[in-house]
Amino acid sequence: MTVDGAVRRIGGDERRARLGARHRLLPGLRAHCAEDVARSLVALHATDAGTVYLSTAARLAEPGFAEVERALYDEVSLVRLLAMRRTMFVVPRDFAPVVYAAAARAIAVKERAGLLKYLAEGGGWDAAWLAEVEESVVAALAAHGESTAAQLGGYEPRLREQVVLAAGKPYESRQNVASRIVRVLAAEGRITRRRPVGSWTSSQFRWAVAEPLDELPAAGARAELARDWLAAYGPGTEADLKWWTGWTLTDTRKALAAVGARQVALEATDTPGYVLPEDVDPVPDGGPWAALLPGLDPTPMGWQQRDWFLPDAHRPALFDRTGNVGPTVWWDGRVVGGWAQRPDGEIVWRLLPGDGKDPGTEAVAAIAAEAERLGGWLGDVRVTPRFRTPLERELSA
Repeated sequence: MTVDGAVRRIGGDERRARLGARHRLLPGLRAHCAEDVARSLVALHATDAGTVYLSTAARLAEPGFAEVERALYDEVSLVRLLAMRRTMFVVPRDFAPVVYAAAARAIAVKERAGLLKYLAEGGGWDAAWLAEVEESVVAALAAHGESTAAQLGGYEPRLREQVVLAAGKPYESRQNVASRIVRVLAAEGRITRRRPVGSWTSSQFRWAVAEPLDELPAAGARAELARDWLAAYGPGTEADLKWWTGWTLTDTRKALAAVGARQVALEATDTPGYVLPEDVDPVPDGGPWAALLPGLDPTPMGWQQRDWFLPDAHRPALFDRTGNVGPTVWWDGRVVGGWAQRPDGEIVWRLLPGDGKDPGTEAVAAIAAEAERLGGWLGDVRVTPRFRTPLERELSA
């Protein structure tokens, strides 16, 4: 509400101005370290290993592999957590206890329950057997240091045990227990992913004993996470926050109330939005900007309702069948197309029709400059998104 008690209206132009500034996409506001990028976005999507690097580099004044490697593996100031919506994220190390208490801990409980059922039904193993194996794995990592999954199987042979899936059915199969056990240990914060096996685009990691996280009360942590999300993504709707966090509606509403979120009116919708109480005042437009963001980038994945920056007509080309966004081209706070990397390394992009707006020559020149910037720091590296979308497949051929 404003000083006179009226609910303030925040239009699409202001939402897009907020996005450009707060997500470090304005050239003059780009970050100088990977930690600042992660803090600005609350968390970096990490289901696809390459996304962490590409999302960070798009927001760095001087993009490159080394800066992300430093934060993830040399100083471990960024860590991976299975958190919101049971999705892998990278978050600042000092914020990890909040994310764990607010979202990851409940997921870890479900993962353990599922693992125990999986072991009992597939092999007859119980909680005592699992506890012995887990203690052995953690002890082996403490003794040997960073290790691959194959090495863990050598240290603890019980990881090579197999469960029978769909016993007696025509599609009966067998599966090693290692991946499920290791995943639960990681979900609980007992072990952590370290340097990948191969290049930074690899999704096969070495493992190490994790530094314990401070235990925080869930309600307070949810409030803190909601505050950070509103600071980065506000105004957002109740549905946006509920979707992004994976919380229940009750927990979402309690978190918004705990931070004193202020209601605002949003353009072209009857659904109210929310901002932090100190964030009601208008935000100036910082000027136009261009960006090439990777698949699963935190910006397009930050809201459930995306019509204010993403025309409906673009969705079939830019999303896969399960709702994962692919590489996107942005101009001044709107998605205007998509991009891909060809086998020879060339960065190619295409503008998409659909919203009736021609980005113009200034946009084309800025987007081309961003494509050149991206291709320059990628060099000989080839990146293929884990979740491929129609336009990305077409452009990369």
